[in-house]
Amino acid sequence: MNTSILQPTLPTYQNRPPHPSTFFPEFKHCKTKKHILQIHTKLIKTGRIQDPLASAELLRFYALSDPPHRDLRHARQLFDEMPQPNCFSWNTIIRAYCDTNDALESWVLFRKMVEFEIPNKFTFPSVLKACAKMGRVDEGKQVHCVVVKYGIVNDGFVLSNLVRMYVMCGAMDEACVVFGLGVLSSGLSEVVLWNVMVDGYLRVGDVEKARNLFNQMPRKSVVSWNSMISGYAQNGFFVEALELFREMQMEGAADVMPNYVTLVSVLPAVSRLGALEIGKWVHFYAVKNGIKIDPVLGSALIDMYCKCGSFEEGLRLFNALAQKNVITWNSIITGLAIHGRAMDALDHFTKMQQSRITPNDVTYISVLTACSHAGLVDKGLSIFSQMVHTDGLIPRIEHYGCMVDLLGRAGRLQEAEELILKMPGGPDDVVLKALLGACKKHGNIEIGERIGKRLLEIAPEDGAPYVALSNMYASMENWDRVTETRLKMKQNDIKKDPGCSWIEVNGVIHEFIVADRSHSKAQDIYMMLEEMMQKLSLAGYKPDTTQVLLRMDDAEKKSILRYHSEKIAVAFGLISTSRATTVKVVNNLRICDDCHSTFKLVSTIYGRRIVVRDRKRFHHFENGSCSCMDYW
Repeated sequence: MNTSILQPTLPTYQNRPPHPSTFFPEFKHCKTKKHILQIHTKLIKTGRIQDPLASAELLRFYALSDPPHRDLRHARQLFDEMPQPNCFSWNTIIRAYCDTNDALESWVLFRKMVEFEIPNKFTFPSVLKACAKMGRVDEGKQVHCVVVKYGIVNDGFVLSNLVRMYVMCGAMDEACVVFGLGVLSSGLSEVVLWNVMVDGYLRVGDVEKARNLFNQMPRKSVVSWNSMISGYAQNGFFVEALELFREMQMEGAADVMPNYVTLVSVLPAVSRLGALEIGKWVHFYAVKNGIKIDPVLGSALIDMYCKCGSFEEGLRLFNALAQKNVITWNSIITGLAIHGRAMDALDHFTKMQQSRITPNDVTYISVLTACSHAGLVDKGLSIFSQMVHTDGLIPRIEHYGCMVDLLGRAGRLQEAEELILKMPGGPDDVVLKALLGACKKHGNIEIGERIGKRLLEIAPEDGAPYVALSNMYASMENWDRVTETRLKMKQNDIKKDPGCSWIEVNGVIHEFIVADRSHSKAQDIYMMLEEMMQKLSLAGYKPDTTQVLLRMDDAEKKSILRYHSEKIAVAFGLISTSRATTVKVVNNLRICDDCHSTFKLVSTIYGRRIVVRDRKRFHHFENGSCSCMDYW
C-alpha cells in the first residue's frame, strides 16, 4: 500500500472532546441561518470565538445544518481562521464537503489533517465515503493504511465503511478480504456489513456469489431481501427474483415483511415475465398494508399492468392517482404505445402538456414508438421536429432508433438510411438492426447488405445480425449467401438466441422453448396442439412455410412451425384455464407471420381472447383479428 500520507511518528489515539453544545446553551435553540449569524457576531464581540469548543460548535451549525440553513462558505471561512482546529472541527469540515458532493475537497482536507491533527474513528467514515464517491481505490487504500496504523481497523463503523469503499470502487477481492478479516477478528456479524458485500457482488454482476453470501447470512434484514430481489431483476434473472420474493413472504417474520422498496424492486421482474396475478397481488398488498402509492410506485404498477397485457387496469390506476409526475405520464403513454393504442397515447401526450408537465426525452421515445407501431409517419416526423425545435431537446440515439423504425416499417428505407448517415456519433447496433429487419420485410437486399456489413463491424459477437442477414438471404432463396453467413457464425462461435415463451397460470410461471416436451403436462399440451391443427386445417389454414428460412422440404418446415414456443404456450393456456380467461403469453422474439395467422384463427375457433407480447409490442387476438391490424 502507498503510505505517502503517513507521518513518521504518531501520537497516541485520543477520543474527541465532549459535545461543545454542553458548554454553550445558546446553540441548543439555534434553528435558522440568521440566528447562527447572530451568535457568530456575539462570539466575535465577546472574544469567545477564540475558544476552540465554541468555534467548533459554530462550525458544526454552519457545515452540518439541514439545507437551506447549511452555509458551507461561512463554515470554510471560519475553519480557515481557526489557529489550531481540533479533531472535531477537522471531522466536521471533511464530512461537510463529502455530504455536499465535493469528495475531492474532503480528501484534500484529510491529507492536511494528518499533518496537524490526529484523526480518530469519526474521521474515517467520511474520508472513505469520499474515496468511494470518486471511485479512487488507490486513495482508499492509503486511508486503509492509516486506519491500520492507528489500530482502529476493528471498529465496526470504520470496518463497514472500508468494505463499502472497496465495493463502490469495484474492488471486490479487497472488499472480501476486509470483510473476512472483520468477521474473523472481531466476530462482526452486523447485517449491514453483509448487505454491503451482497450489494457489491450484484453491482459487478456476480449474482452467484451474491446469492451464496446471502444464503450464509447469520441474519437477514428486509434490506437484505430487497437488495437480492433488485439485483436479480437488474441482472436479468427475473424468474429467480420472483422465487426469492415468494421465499421472503414465506419467512413470515415481522421485520422482513415486504415494504415499499420490495414492491418497487420486484415489479420490473413481474413486468418482464408478464406475471399479472403476482402483479395484482403486489398492488393489493400495498393497499392492504397502507403502503403509499406515490408517483414512483404508481408508475411501476402502471408499467406492470401494461406490460402484463392489462393496459385497462393501468389506465384505471393512472386516473386514480392523486399525484402524477413525468415518470407516471411516461408509463401510461409507453403502455398505450406498446398495445398499439397510438391515438390514446397521443391524446395522453397532449393532456400531459396541458397539465404543465414538461415532456422529457423518455416521453418522446414513447410517443415516437406509438407512431411507429401505427404507421403514423408524418405525425412522427412532426413530433420529432417539435422535440428538437420547440422543446429544445437534443435527440438521443434512442430517438433516432424510433425514427429509423418508423420509416423502415413504412418502407421508406432510403430515408431511413439517410437519417442513419446523418446521426451524430453514428448508429449503434439497435438502430442498424431495426433497419436491417425492415430491409428483410420489404425485400430490399441492396440496402440490407450495406447495413448488415456495417452491423457485423460494430457487433461482431452478436448473433442477431448474422441471423437477420441469413434470414434476408433465405427470403430471397439465395442459399449460397445463407450458407456463407451461417458458416461465419459457426467459425466465430456465435449462438442464436432460442425462441422462448412464458405463460402465467394460477400465479405460476411456465416456460417453453421450441418443440419443448419437458413440461409435466407435455402429453396433454401436444394433444391440444394436434386438435388445434386439425381445426385450423378445417378452417382453411395453411402453414406459411416461407417463415422457415431453412433449406428443407415442406413437411419438415410444417413440423417446425407447429412447435414454435408461443404455440405450445397457447395450447397450454387453452387446457389450463377456463373459457372466460384470456390466454396471455410473453415471447422473447418477434412473432412470426405463421403464428400471427394461427392465433387469429384460434381466437375464433375456440372463442378465446389471446394476448401475445413479443419483443416489440402486444398483439390482442379476438374474433379473428389482431389489434395491430397486421402492421408490425
